[in-house]
Amino acid sequence: MTYGVGIPDEDELHLLGDLSAGRRALELGLAGNAIALAAMGAKSIAVDPDPERIADLRIEAARAGVSVECHAAALAELGFVPSGAIDVVIANHTLHDEDDLGRTLRQVHRVLKTGAPMILAMDHPFAAVRFGRGAAVRPYGENHRTVGDLLSALDRANFRIEAFHELGVTHQTPIPTTLVLKARKQGS
Repeated sequence: MTYGVGIPDEDELHLLGDLSAGRRALELGLAGNAIALAAMGAKSIAVDPDPERIADLRIEAARAGVSVECHAAALAELGFVPSGAIDVVIANHTLHDEDDLGRTLRQVHRVLKTGAPMILAMDHPFAAVRFGRGAAVRPYGENHRTVGDLLSALDRANFRIEAFHELGVTHQTPIPTTLVLKARKQGS
């Protein structure tokens, strides 16, 4: 299970927990993890708005010898999932451009079991900042959500942050490139 190129994976971050015994894992948008989730023992469900990507996932799952329940739908269109039925949701670099992030998070909250986690990986909002000749060419928050926007949206949807990782910092890249967080559903 990966959270991005050059970013620590699940073996190092330990965000998912035990997925054996058919626990239900939902991947929002296809980032290549639905098959890995099924291989870990989860009942893997994937939703993506692109029917071609869904068709490709079905082929890859068959090749891998695992079962993935696939749905071609917008990421916020989770009506096919009963309330409180999902053990973990993974959104790996798929929510950064969601037009109505609040609606998507409310749907994720609805389908998760109480206390269950959502794992979110995305390009770090600060990584989009660009400088030129002493001034910001692309200021923080322009055309991208800020960290504050994301945290506020999670709070409004009744999620509690449990882990917050700003990753991808190197001597060559002194600004974090990737944000990975784990948030737990609060309430019912």
